[in-house]
Amino acid sequence: MFKTLTKSSTSKLFRMSPSLVCLCNPLLDIQATVNDEYLQKYNLKANDAILLETGSDDPKMAIYDELLAFPDVKFVAGGAGQNTARGAAYILGNGQVGYFGSVGEDKFSQKLLSENDAAGVLSLYQVQKDISTGKCAALITGHNRSLVTDLGAANHFKPEHLEKHWNEVTNAKYFYIGGFHLTVSPESIVKLGQHAKETGKPFVLNFSAPFIPQFFKDALIKVLPYVSIVVANESEAAAYAEAFGLTCDKEDLVAIAKSIIGTSEKTVIFTHGLEPTVVVTKDTEKSFPVKPLDPSKIVDTNGAGDAFAGGLMAGLVQGKSLETAIDMGQWLAALSIQEVGPSYPKTKLEYA
Repeated sequence: MFKTLTKSSTSKLFRMSPSLVCLCNPLLDIQATVNDEYLQKYNLKANDAILLETGSDDPKMAIYDELLAFPDVKFVAGGAGQNTARGAAYILGNGQVGYFGSVGEDKFSQKLLSENDAAGVLSLYQVQKDISTGKCAALITGHNRSLVTDLGAANHFKPEHLEKHWNEVTNAKYFYIGGFHLTVSPESIVKLGQHAKETGKPFVLNFSAPFIPQFFKDALIKVLPYVSIVVANESEAAAYAEAFGLTCDKEDLVAIAKSIIGTSEKTVIFTHGLEPTVVVTKDTEKSFPVKPLDPSKIVDTNGAGDAFAGGLMAGLVQGKSLETAIDMGQWLAALSIQEVGPSYPKTKLEYA
């Protein structure tokens, strides 16, 4: 059973149609600083993302309760696509970004809704009455983060919910899909993708994590024909190369991008930490250096990739050139890593 979660403070936003529609898995991030021994206890990597099976007896399920006792534990409205939606809204302003996802009918979803309200994001939640809101443990070691996710209600999004809000879909100019949603409802992504293809609207997919091409290859294959822009990092690129049996060097981002593009008109954007961002089309390949940031200003890199995507999408929605949109993505990512968690400065800063 499900319904749509609304709130009186969003009533004005609900009368507006967003320019950018995002679809992904809304999660409550539970973040704490841990040591290497804690990661080893659960056989986790320092900079990775894994997905647990909801309701399983996996020992890693204990992490969520254990983190509550950590002295620096923090709760952040998260989920990769939702982080990106808030980042885009930071630039675009109120009511310009809409976000689809599934949550539980509980205090955690109310917190997520409040965060989106504050950020100016139009929440279009499908609500599950008997399943709790999903959560993600963000285990911080230095500048690295290991993400352990239990999707909970996020795992139950259905295409029918898009139909209930189809007016928001048809009025949108851009679509952004967090790759994590490939684990939930590829049918919903295809539904949006078909509309985007029929109307000539840009359709952006972020791979989001290495396990997406590794373990959800079939879903990725179904969705890629509708995608006009692919965003990923170097680890996700290497995972794609391995999953699809590419013979090129797994660090050759241009060759991997060319394989994703094939004969299509896609654009592939590979971020690479502090290394230049690589942008490849069927006929061109370019790199865009990342502006250096004093290491002393770095607080937390969790969500940096989501922030990059937020700035990128905001630039595209504003009609900026791809080069400028990428620079906006790098700018917003730099702002985000100076905050705790996947967050943005409370004082509005303007890109210039």
